[in-house]
Amino acid sequence: MKTLLHIDSSGRETRSVSRGMTDRFVNRWRAANPDGRVIRRDVGLNPPTTVTEAWIASVYTPDGERDAAAQQAVAESDTLIEELSSADAVVMGVSMYNFGMPAALKAWVDQVVRINRTFVIEPDSEQPYRGLMTDKPVVLVISAGEGEMHPGGSMEHLNFLEPHLMTILGFVGMTDVRPVRIGYSEFKDERYERSVREAEAQIDALVGSL
Repeated sequence: MKTLLHIDSSGRETRSVSRGMTDRFVNRWRAANPDGRVIRRDVGLNPPTTVTEAWIASVYTPDGERDAAAQQAVAESDTLIEELSSADAVVMGVSMYNFGMPAALKAWVDQVVRINRTFVIEPDSEQPYRGLMTDKPVVLVISAGEGEMHPGGSMEHLNFLEPHLMTILGFVGMTDVRPVRIGYSEFKDERYERSVREAEAQIDALVGSL
């Protein structure tokens, strides 16, 4: 049985472009995988806890040596990492906020990028950081109010969202990232409509390739 992890991070519950696209992907994935399981994680509406000193102390405490308080400090992290680990594929909806990712998604990132769980440090290695996550397809649905901020656009230099997410995912071992980009959502003009049509076609094709 295949498992899909569905992550949304937009602060909008209704008029969200990225949510509409991830819903499209999930609906088509369910149709193609009637026996499959979808794990829903809406960090936009239910943001993860931000990292604290207690969290940091706990993750550097060896397994089996954590007291009850330390275990509680990383319980949410354990859950989020298990969701990511158990998935065969991921679809993630991300709106560009102030040239980067929403704060709620950054909180999720900080909970799942965790030493000795999703990466290790090997000081004597030529590449001291090694990701521990099994590689899997990650469909990254990125919505930007200004389409010129997407790769190849005249304002690409202001896009810190996509490079950041690509780096994070690759750092923990997931390099099979498949971007779907929607632009010009602030303008709602023909460029936006064309962007939506292209994104819908991409999503439909990606579901068939997984």
